[in-house]
Amino acid sequence: MLKLGSMQLPDVSVMGVLNVTPDSFSDGGRYNSHDAALRQAEKLISEGASIVDVGGESTRPGSSAVGESEEIDRVVPVVEALASELGATVSVDTTKSAVMRAAVSVGAAMINDVRALQDDGALEAAAELGVPVCLMHMQGMPRTMQDSPEYGDVVKDVYNFLEQRLAACEAAGIARDRIVLDPGFGFGKIVEHNLSLLKHLRRLKDLGQPLLAGLSRKSTLGHITGREVDARMPASIVTAAIAVQNGASIIRAHDVAETVDAIKVTRAVMEAK
Repeated sequence: MLKLGSMQLPDVSVMGVLNVTPDSFSDGGRYNSHDAALRQAEKLISEGASIVDVGGESTRPGSSAVGESEEIDRVVPVVEALASELGATVSVDTTKSAVMRAAVSVGAAMINDVRALQDDGALEAAAELGVPVCLMHMQGMPRTMQDSPEYGDVVKDVYNFLEQRLAACEAAGIARDRIVLDPGFGFGKIVEHNLSLLKHLRRLKDLGQPLLAGLSRKSTLGHITGREVDARMPASIVTAAIAVQNGASIIRAHDVAETVDAIKVTRAVMEAK
């Protein structure tokens, strides 16, 4: 079992994506009504998602910022319903301390922050709330992150950033057993950066923390295969399997059932004598 604070998860878990937004890159507008969000969450859970990741602000390249109160209005009713009605383990995908506090107060069990708790008040909120956190690397900001990102050594640079954020969390009182690290595939990274990170993902295991990998349906897969977003499921499954083989403990995915099966096969091969 993977233990994150008081959370108990399978050794390798799937985090199902639930965007309650009008503009997310893959499923924007599909689940931004309350009933549609609940139905999708039920589907994700029935297919084997250990965590449902609820996001109320798109972080796709070029996306527009969402105000704090609007994000709370989008996220909190869904988080509350998932936790109370479905008994789901819910992660809130946000960078804002007020959204973190509001979501955890109604049942969110985890914080997933693409800014690695760098925004005002986020580090303090996460420390006080006491739930597990996922720290992600992103070069730049969503609206500009794909404008010619550059690295000296992408794996080393991501490693150093995550090491620094890990130290900042410990200094703030967040225990290491509550921290997951995410290299941030597609966040301020071109195709070559993403492929290098995936190939050398195990190097990030030297930081001593569980790793989350989120490549599902991303543009890198479209670049490689020539497929549009809704036709990238097979490529997403392949990258999930590679990520698990290279040390990932949590896979963030849109296509949960297929990802669960891919993980089962990958782990069976890894454990074979």
